[in-house]
Amino acid sequence: MYSEKVMDHFSNPRNVGEIENPSGVGTVGNAKCGDIMRMYLDVDENQVIQDVKFKTFGCGAAIATSSMATEMVKGRTIQQALEVTNKAVMEALDGLPPVKVHCSLLAEQAIHAALWDYAQKNNIKIEGLEPPVNDIEEIVEDED
Repeated sequence: MYSEKVMDHFSNPRNVGEIENPSGVGTVGNAKCGDIMRMYLDVDENQVIQDVKFKTFGCGAAIATSSMATEMVKGRTIQQALEVTNKAVMEALDGLPPVKVHCSLLAEQAIHAALWDYAQKNNIKIEGLEPPVNDIEEIVEDED
């Protein structure tokens, strides 16, 4: 059902925790399943993500996608982080069952929400970044 990579990131999640005085924080959820994901970014003066942490309340797939997403944005520029999609997260985990695809959407949106917070705090515009959603059901319903 789950790939070895999903099981590894669930059993041994990377970058769990909080960042004190983060550059940006984003929180997204899914009211239907109850998952909540919060992502913290530490961005340097060159707009490179030096550190990233997460706290997720949810299923194993939500924890695995959070963990993988943090690995994918750490050390990247904010523009590169913006390009991390839910599909890229799923591919990096060697796939997810169809009923768990929404977990990868949570990860993508948590990155976007943290970047949005960073942009607001620094009064900058990040090209291609849209205002975040609080509940990914808004996105899931749009795609149906």
